[in-house]
Amino acid sequence: MNPWVALAYLVAGIFFILALRGLSSPATSRTGNRFGMAGMLIAVVTTLVTHWPTKIVGCEEFAARGEFGFCTELIVLDWVLVGEILIAIAIGAIIGLTIARRIAMTAMPELVAAFHSLVGLAAVLVGWAAYLNPAAFGLVTADGGIGAVSKIEMGLGIAIGAITFSGSVIAFLKLSGRMSGSPILLPARHVVNLATLAAIVVLTALFAMATPGDTLPLIVGLTVLAFVIGFLLIVPIGGADMPVVVSMLNSYSGWAAAAMGFTLGNTAMIVTGALVGSSGAILSYIMCRAMNRSFLSVIAGGFGADSSAGGGGEAREQRPYKQGSAADAAFMLEQAEKVIIIPGYGMAVAQAQHALREMGDVLKEKGVEVKYAIHPVAGRMPGHMNVLLAEANVPYDEVFELEDINSEFAQADVAFIIGANDVVNPAAKTDKSSPIYGMPVFDVGNAKQVFFIKRSMGGVGYAGVDNDVFYMDQTMMLLSDAKKMVEEIVKAMD
Repeated sequence: MNPWVALAYLVAGIFFILALRGLSSPATSRTGNRFGMAGMLIAVVTTLVTHWPTKIVGCEEFAARGEFGFCTELIVLDWVLVGEILIAIAIGAIIGLTIARRIAMTAMPELVAAFHSLVGLAAVLVGWAAYLNPAAFGLVTADGGIGAVSKIEMGLGIAIGAITFSGSVIAFLKLSGRMSGSPILLPARHVVNLATLAAIVVLTALFAMATPGDTLPLIVGLTVLAFVIGFLLIVPIGGADMPVVVSMLNSYSGWAAAAMGFTLGNTAMIVTGALVGSSGAILSYIMCRAMNRSFLSVIAGGFGADSSAGGGGEAREQRPYKQGSAADAAFMLEQAEKVIIIPGYGMAVAQAQHALREMGDVLKEKGVEVKYAIHPVAGRMPGHMNVLLAEANVPYDEVFELEDINSEFAQADVAFIIGANDVVNPAAKTDKSSPIYGMPVFDVGNAKQVFFIKRSMGGVGYAGVDNDVFYMDQTMMLLSDAKKMVEEIVKAMD
């Protein structure tokens, strides 16, 4: 490899690392995005420049023999190829810009899932292109076939890409409400999944050892089974596990890109894929730890798989609880010295983040200390609540993670819960039979007063279990649409 090309890819890799570091905090996320864009620009331009002159070098050989016609033809073909690439980039850029400008922040989880599916599909298409035209990728060996190592890399890239694609499509359908968010438990799913994965491994091995004339059925079977297992893995996962699923699919897309990088001999793809794959895997581990669950238990099936979990609606209605109004909440909030706000997915659905920030501003003008508490798995993807609060211009220094703020509920006058449920459920600490037992939750019961906004008493969180916070002596239920209730509270305070 040309040393300048290696240096350019190294610089691109450094930019990607800086991008990941920047994205670790809302305060530096914009800078992180810019680093990522710069790194990708360097990688793409370097790849284009590296591959474009190859035909012109060949043209010089024809010119030396006086065969200028062939030289002209090669240059024309070269420019046509570059034009096709630039058109493809322009189309993708236009589509990306259009989606980015029109998409609502509340729809960000399904957008991320959709983008992951495109990465997986790209890996599959690149793998098949390399298989169908190995000479163009420099994969042909002396015997006219593809080397065993290249076949393994190709097979892994296609398999991981196909799993990422079909799994991301199912995640998109679940997150966007086009498919039920409840776990869909297929009969003998564990046996079927293990058998399918084993078949993929066997087909990959056979593909690597097969002679050129026998490889087509193997790679077709490998691809089809990989698409199927991606579907089978995500269908039984419930909505409560979606943050883990999103980060897991992010990791898969990275490993798919890295595998294709080995096939293409592209250092930038290997480095970038490894960064995305490893960071996604670490994030998945963090998400699982935040729910006190193992990665395998998430893959085996999601919260709410027990049909009896959500069957206590009638019993919940019979338990006594206090219901309040916006005026009641406004009065108590104005008298408070410290308020901790816990947002959840219900806030995202109602698009109440701007009204919530307005309420916080009004309280601060009245001398009330306001803080926001974010659970690692709140929402439907990692950082979902942080993104929404940032969109509403909530100051970064008022937003705190679980471990940083949980001890402060004992000094809080009001715990204001808007659209959250499982992340404040004390059953995680007290009920060993609960599916969320052991999951770290906010200690809202230590606050002097709790306001809980939800649409009705009949609903439960994605874990499908009742929440004792509803019935505590200091809890006042505010049953309404989250945005409407917060706006009424702000109006009452004004």
